Amino acid sequence: MAAEGPAPVIIKRKKVISGDGHHGGAWKVAYADFVTAMMAFFMLMWLLNATTEKQRKGIADYFNPTIPVNRISGGGEGMFGGTNIFSEEVLARSGTGGVEDGDGSIQAGKKQARQELKDLSSAVKAAAMQKSGGGPRAEQLSTKLVEDGLAIDLFDIDDAQIFQKDTADLSHEGAQLLSIVAEVLSKQPHVLTITGHTPPQPVVVRKNRLWALSVNRALAGRRYLQRAGLPAERIVQVGGQADRVPFFMPPASIGNNRLRILVRR
Repeated sequence: MAAEGPAPVIIKRKKVISGDGHHGGAWKVAYADFVTAMMAFFMLMWLLNATTEKQRKGIADYFNPTIPVNRISGGGEGMFGGTNIFSEEVLARSGTGGVEDGDGSIQAGKKQARQELKDLSSAVKAAAMQKSGGGPRAEQLSTKLVEDGLAIDLFDIDDAQIFQKDTADLSHEGAQLLSIVAEVLSKQPHVLTITGHTPPQPVVVRKNRLWALSVNRALAGRRYLQRAGLPAERIVQVGGQADRVPFFMPPASIGNNRLRILVRR
């Protein structure tokens, strides 16, 4: 039998398919869209928490095409024609209305109301300084003109509190400050809202007590103001906002234990 020749050499070629061969890069586009949508969602949640009801209404009206943005032609700068969307209580929806020209009584009324609130702010601060002798109690009071009226904030400092620690019981300083505020406000016709606020609690706390605590503090403030002589019908709203609207930074500051009395326009 003849000898066989050398065995043939077999070369096996392996076809390598990359991981993206089937799916391509479409998943990256979908993931980017998802991340963008989540960012927009969290921004929306932040805006809802950081703005007032009137500010949210203004934003909504801006994007509502049924409301004329510029109701006059010329005579002012900017997209609102020299005024803003809160110029009147009722917005024009058919292109009519607007700021009264004539004798300017609307604008004059607004200026008068703002001046009254400025005078009220000065009176509250002066009374606090006079009756506390410029001591810690005066440092616990702040007044500020805001969109809805005059905000009077009573807050904790290092050596004096408005409420007893972690309770809705007024401290001696808190009661004195509320007496001063009640004496000044009782001479005015404006209606009030009262809101309680707190700093955030530690993450390790199992049950969130801040909502109930802030509401109870606002109720305690209402009861004391009424006992101090403020007519009950002047208080139109009482509520709590827990740690959602910090007054000082960082949010854990002791000053965020506070009571806000809003004197409405």
